[in-house]
Amino acid sequence: MNVRVSLVAAARGSSLLAERFDDDRPLDDEGWRTLAAAAAGLVPLGAAGLRYCSPGPRSRATGRALGYAPLAQPALRECDMGRWRGLTLAEVAAREPGAVELWLADPLAAPHGGESLLAFISRIGGWLDTRPADDGGAIVAVAEPSVVRAALVYALRAAPQTYWNVDVRPLSTITLTGWSGHWHLSLQAPG
Repeated sequence: MNVRVSLVAAARGSSLLAERFDDDRPLDDEGWRTLAAAAAGLVPLGAAGLRYCSPGPRSRATGRALGYAPLAQPALRECDMGRWRGLTLAEVAAREPGAVELWLADPLAAPHGGESLLAFISRIGGWLDTRPADDGGAIVAVAEPSVVRAALVYALRAAPQTYWNVDVRPLSTITLTGWSGHWHLSLQAPG
Protein backbone atom coordinates (compact mmCIF):
# COMPACT_ATOMS: atom_id res chain seq x y z
CA MET A 1 0.00 0.00 0.00
CA ASN A 2 1.77 3.11 -1.26
CA VAL A 3 0.69 6.69 -1.30
CA ARG A 4 2.30 9.63 -3.08
CA VAL A 5 2.38 12.91 -1.13
CA SER A 6 3.43 16.01 -3.05
CA LEU A 7 4.28 18.96 -0.84
CA VAL A 8 4.21 22.43 -2.39
CA ALA A 9 5.88 25.27 -0.52
CA ALA A 10 3.58 28.28 -0.26
CA ALA A 11 4.34 31.41 -2.26
CA ARG A 12 6.25 34.08 -0.37
CA GLY A 13 4.69 36.63 1.93
CA SER A 14 7.82 38.73 2.49
CA SER A 15 11.45 38.95 1.47
CA LEU A 16 13.85 36.50 3.09
CA LEU A 17 15.26 39.16 5.41
CA ALA A 18 11.79 40.22 6.53
CA GLU A 19 10.54 36.70 7.34
CA ARG A 20 9.09 36.39 10.80
CA PHE A 21 8.53 33.42 13.07
CA ASP A 22 4.96 32.10 12.81
CA ASP A 23 4.41 34.67 10.07
CA ASP A 24 0.71 35.01 9.30
CA ARG A 25 1.00 37.76 6.71
CA PRO A 26 -0.65 37.20 3.32
CA LEU A 27 1.18 36.80 0.01
CA ASP A 28 3.09 39.90 -1.08
CA ASP A 29 3.15 41.27 -4.64
CA GLU A 30 6.25 39.24 -5.54
CA GLY A 31 4.53 36.13 -4.15
CA TRP A 32 1.53 36.66 -6.41
CA ARG A 33 3.79 37.28 -9.45
CA THR A 34 5.87 34.15 -8.92
CA LEU A 35 2.73 32.13 -8.23
CA ALA A 36 1.22 33.24 -11.54
CA ALA A 37 4.47 32.36 -13.36
CA ALA A 38 4.75 28.91 -11.73
CA ALA A 39 1.07 27.95 -11.84
CA ALA A 40 1.19 25.99 -15.11
CA GLY A 41 3.67 23.53 -13.64
CA LEU A 42 1.86 23.22 -10.29
CA VAL A 43 -1.80 23.07 -11.33
CA PRO A 44 -1.59 19.40 -12.47
CA LEU A 45 -0.81 18.35 -8.88
CA GLY A 46 -4.40 19.37 -8.10
CA ALA A 47 -5.57 16.15 -9.77
CA ALA A 48 -4.63 14.38 -6.52
CA GLY A 49 -7.48 12.63 -4.78
CA LEU A 50 -6.83 14.50 -1.53
CA ARG A 51 -5.80 18.17 -1.37
CA TYR A 52 -4.67 19.85 1.85
CA CYS A 53 -2.98 23.00 3.05
CA SER A 54 -1.62 24.35 6.28
CA PRO A 55 -3.92 26.89 7.98
CA GLY A 56 -1.64 29.87 7.32
CA PRO A 57 -2.87 32.58 4.94
CA ARG A 58 0.00 32.07 2.47
CA SER A 59 -0.68 28.36 2.12
CA ARG A 60 -4.44 28.81 1.84
CA ALA A 61 -4.04 31.54 -0.80
CA THR A 62 -1.49 29.50 -2.76
CA GLY A 63 -3.72 26.41 -2.75
CA ARG A 64 -6.80 28.38 -3.79
CA ALA A 65 -4.92 30.22 -6.56
CA LEU A 66 -3.74 26.88 -7.95
CA GLY A 67 -7.33 25.60 -7.99
CA TYR A 68 -6.69 22.87 -5.42
CA ALA A 69 -9.61 23.81 -3.13
CA PRO A 70 -7.51 22.45 -0.24
CA LEU A 71 -8.76 21.41 3.16
CA ALA A 72 -6.84 23.20 5.94
CA GLN A 73 -5.00 20.84 8.26
CA PRO A 74 -4.13 22.26 11.71
CA ALA A 75 -1.34 19.66 12.04
CA LEU A 76 0.45 21.34 9.12
CA ARG A 77 0.81 24.68 10.90
CA GLU A 78 4.24 26.21 11.34
CA CYS A 79 6.30 25.54 14.45
CA ASP A 80 4.86 27.23 17.55
CA MET A 81 7.52 29.81 18.31
CA GLY A 82 6.04 31.02 21.60
CA ARG A 83 7.13 34.52 22.56
CA TRP A 84 9.24 34.82 19.38
CA ARG A 85 6.10 34.78 17.22
CA GLY A 86 6.05 37.72 14.82
CA LEU A 87 9.74 38.57 15.29
CA THR A 88 12.59 38.16 12.80
CA LEU A 89 15.59 36.00 13.63
CA ALA A 90 17.74 39.15 13.76
CA GLU A 91 15.39 40.74 16.31
CA VAL A 92 15.43 37.65 18.51
CA ALA A 93 19.20 37.25 18.22
CA ALA A 94 19.67 40.84 19.36
CA ARG A 95 17.40 40.31 22.38
CA GLU A 96 18.24 36.73 23.35
CA PRO A 97 21.48 35.59 21.68
CA GLY A 98 22.03 32.70 24.13
CA ALA A 99 18.50 31.43 23.60
CA VAL A 100 18.93 31.49 19.83
CA GLU A 101 22.20 29.55 20.12
CA LEU A 102 20.51 26.96 22.33
CA TRP A 103 17.53 26.66 19.97
CA LEU A 104 19.80 26.14 16.95
CA ALA A 105 22.04 23.60 18.75
CA ASP A 106 19.56 21.47 20.70
CA PRO A 107 16.53 20.00 18.87
CA LEU A 108 14.84 19.38 22.23
CA ALA A 109 15.17 23.01 23.37
CA ALA A 110 12.27 25.45 23.25
CA PRO A 111 13.68 28.62 24.85
CA HIS A 112 10.88 30.63 23.25
CA GLY A 113 8.26 28.74 25.24
CA GLY A 114 6.72 27.09 22.19
CA GLU A 115 7.48 23.86 20.35
CA SER A 116 10.95 22.33 20.12
CA LEU A 117 12.35 21.50 16.70
CA LEU A 118 12.02 17.78 17.45
CA ALA A 119 8.38 18.18 18.51
CA PHE A 120 7.67 20.15 15.32
CA ILE A 121 9.28 17.55 13.07
CA SER A 122 7.43 14.77 14.93
CA ARG A 123 4.08 16.56 14.55
CA ILE A 124 4.58 16.93 10.80
CA GLY A 125 5.73 13.30 10.59
CA GLY A 126 2.66 12.21 12.51
CA TRP A 127 0.46 13.93 9.95
CA LEU A 128 2.39 12.30 7.13
CA ASP A 129 2.13 8.85 8.72
CA THR A 130 -1.64 9.11 9.09
CA ARG A 131 -2.31 9.74 5.39
CA PRO A 132 -4.50 7.02 3.94
CA ALA A 133 -2.34 4.51 2.09
CA ASP A 134 -4.32 3.65 -1.00
CA ASP A 135 -2.08 1.87 -3.47
CA GLY A 136 -1.27 4.45 -6.10
CA GLY A 137 -3.20 7.18 -4.29
CA ALA A 138 -2.06 10.79 -4.60
CA ILE A 139 -2.15 13.64 -2.12
CA VAL A 140 -1.05 17.24 -2.54
CA ALA A 141 -0.49 19.60 0.37
CA VAL A 142 0.50 23.27 0.29
CA ALA A 143 2.44 24.32 3.37
CA GLU A 144 4.95 26.88 4.54
CA PRO A 145 8.57 26.07 3.59
CA SER A 146 9.39 25.22 7.21
CA VAL A 147 6.72 22.50 7.19
CA VAL A 148 8.07 21.04 3.95
CA ARG A 149 11.57 20.99 5.48
CA ALA A 150 10.27 19.20 8.58
CA ALA A 151 8.46 16.61 6.43
CA LEU A 152 11.61 15.93 4.43
CA VAL A 153 13.76 15.50 7.56
CA TYR A 154 11.15 13.15 9.05
CA ALA A 155 10.67 11.09 5.90
CA LEU A 156 14.40 10.58 5.40
CA ARG A 157 14.90 9.76 9.09
CA ALA A 158 17.63 12.36 9.17
CA ALA A 159 19.01 13.86 12.37
CA PRO A 160 16.83 16.79 13.49
CA GLN A 161 19.76 19.19 13.01
CA THR A 162 19.56 18.40 9.28
CA TYR A 163 16.57 20.73 9.26
CA TRP A 164 18.94 23.71 9.33
CA ASN A 165 20.71 22.47 6.17
CA VAL A 166 17.63 22.12 3.98
CA ASP A 167 16.60 25.09 1.85
CA VAL A 168 13.01 25.06 0.63
CA ARG A 169 12.16 27.95 -1.65
CA PRO A 170 8.61 29.24 -2.13
CA LEU A 171 6.68 27.19 -4.71
CA SER A 172 9.21 24.36 -4.73
CA THR A 173 7.85 20.84 -4.47
CA ILE A 174 8.95 17.51 -3.07
CA THR A 175 7.23 14.19 -3.49
CA LEU A 176 7.33 11.45 -0.89
CA THR A 177 6.16 7.95 -1.67
CA GLY A 178 5.52 5.08 0.70
CA TRP A 179 3.46 4.57 3.81
CA SER A 180 3.60 5.15 7.55
CA GLY A 181 7.20 5.02 8.72
CA HIS A 182 8.50 4.00 5.27
CA TRP A 183 8.93 7.11 3.17
CA HIS A 184 11.14 7.73 0.16
CA LEU A 185 12.00 10.95 -1.59
CA SER A 186 10.92 10.75 -5.19
CA LEU A 187 12.65 13.10 -7.63
CA GLN A 188 11.00 13.38 -10.99
CA ALA A 189 12.54 14.11 -14.33
CA PRO A 190 11.08 17.07 -16.22
CA GLY A 191 8.62 16.27 -18.89
